[in-house]
Amino acid sequence: MSFDVSNYAVFNIFGLEVWLTETIVNTWIVMAALIILALIIRRKIGTYKETPAGLQNVIEAIVEAFDRFVRNSAGEKLAFLGNWFFMVFIFILFSNLSGLLPGFRPPTADWTVTFALALVTFALIQVMGAKYRGKAYFKSFLEPFFLFLPLNIIGEFARPISLSFRLFGNILAGMILMTIFYGLTPVFVQIAIPAALHAYFDLIAALLQTYIFTVLSLSFIGAMAGTAE
Repeated sequence: MSFDVSNYAVFNIFGLEVWLTETIVNTWIVMAALIILALIIRRKIGTYKETPAGLQNVIEAIVEAFDRFVRNSAGEKLAFLGNWFFMVFIFILFSNLSGLLPGFRPPTADWTVTFALALVTFALIQVMGAKYRGKAYFKSFLEPFFLFLPLNIIGEFARPISLSFRLFGNILAGMILMTIFYGLTPVFVQIAIPAALHAYFDLIAALLQTYIFTVLSLSFIGAMAGTAE
């Protein structure tokens, strides 16, 4: 697997050059897989039952658990953000796990994807802070006194950068290490050892980085909005 992101085609739309990259195609594949999975689950559940059973019971348990997770991380007032962050959680998780597919580059191994997700978190931090704290939110940029305004602004912009690099760096590092391993070791060594490496880099790290990105996003938003407990 190449460490560079492949470019499949270039389109000129109204004078604007648009690249169709490997990341875009792989992101579409992950999104298509999630949509198909959602349709299958919806079909399997069928008509909603007030007394859940089977698959409906499992899905409701997952949704309720994530709802509690959002409330504990960001506070009751921001529980409505659960829908967005559930989507983010599932997308990042499936993107990270897609590295298990031979030759498939995870979308989250491209910084443009993780930075775009982090930018949404950054926007939510500012919007929720202004909405729930009002003047106190704007005043916080002048604390402990007005000379700290530039530093506080830089600190705010550092959040999406750190969030995006943490996720991107860990997923890319795992991909690079596995590629190097397969490229440098003899075939007989690649029979058993890769299973343990894949278990860590493609399963444990995938779950851990998904959780970290989500919980940090919610914690930052809750802290700025003053709703986190």
